[in-house]
Amino acid sequence: MKNKKNIFLVGPLGVGKTTIGRFLAKKARLVFYDSDQEIEKLCGVSVTTIFEYEGESGFRAREAMAIAKLTQLDNIVLSSGGGSILREENRLALSSRGTVIYLRASIATQLSRTNQRKGVRPLLNTENPHEKIIELNKIRVPLYEEIAESTYDTDKDAPIDIVEKIFKDLNLR
Repeated sequence: MKNKKNIFLVGPLGVGKTTIGRFLAKKARLVFYDSDQEIEKLCGVSVTTIFEYEGESGFRAREAMAIAKLTQLDNIVLSSGGGSILREENRLALSSRGTVIYLRASIATQLSRTNQRKGVRPLLNTENPHEKIIELNKIRVPLYEEIAESTYDTDKDAPIDIVEKIFKDLNLR
């Protein structure tokens, strides 16, 4: 059953899901969760460490468990990992248990923002992060669009301005 009070943010690396999610949760008086942070709490190690020891498939299995658990909660804002939508079970959990909002940004913006946190993004620890972002987006963007009820560009507006738009559009009080 869909809980319209739940708001699930999806989108690629570096679009501002966590920052916008925190502001949105505070303004809407909801509880904020970040799926990557929840995985780290449960495992006691960083996402980077999980990738090192278990690879992407091990991480995605842990992520699926976290998404299944978190989407069962009520009155939350969830910032999901950029690749969480790769598994059909995650897309179904997100789309059936809350309002899904797709946050997007240009490749240049994503690259600029992710460069500020080097080493924290295991999939971008590569010779050419720009090409990797393009490759990831080719696969993921159609999946974000498939489940999103609305989309917001995060290139130019400040996070708080995007929160105001979401708040107004969802008629939150």
